[in-house]
Amino acid sequence: MSEIQALLDELAALPRTGPAGPAEAEALVARLRSAAARWAEVLYEADGAARLHLPPRAEAALRLAFRRAEESYVELEIALRDCAENRDAVG
Repeated sequence: MSEIQALLDELAALPRTGPAGPAEAEALVARLRSAAARWAEVLYEADGAARLHLPPRAEAALRLAFRRAEESYVELEIALRDCAENRDAVG
C-alpha cells in the first residue's frame, strides 16, 4: 500500500492557494493529472486483487470507481493539452 501513501503525499503537497497565473494553473493541472493516474492504478490493482473475494455489487462498485478515476485522468489530460495549445497560440 505504499502506492496509496505516495498518492496521499502527492495530494498533500498540492498548493492550498489558487494559481497566480496561467503557468501555475497548468502546473496544477499536470499535478492533478498525475494524482488521478495514480488513483486509477490503485483502484485497478485493488479490483484485480479483491475481485474473487467481493460480493457482486461490491465488485461492480469497485470497477465503476476505477472507470470514473480513469475518466478523471482523461479529462485532466484534455485540460492539460488545452493549456499547452493555448500557451503555444499565445506565445
